[in-house]
Amino acid sequence: MLDWSQCSAVERSPETVSGAWVFKGTRVPVKALFENLEDGARIDEFVEWFPGVTREQVEQVLGQLERSLTAA
Repeated sequence: MLDWSQCSAVERSPETVSGAWVFKGTRVPVKALFENLEDGARIDEFVEWFPGVTREQVEQVLGQLERSLTAA
């Protein structure tokens, strides 16, 4: 499991989306990014479809994933 606590683009609260990791300042789960990318969406489309999520946040999340995979 990824340690999202080191990524400043996301946050987690028991009161928000059942405690799922979400993009900071939104109710958009990080999981939604990966589901959309798996379905063929581009980053620009994801940001357009989910107002409040910035391209910079998406890039930080993807960077955290990359660091996690290379450290494993």
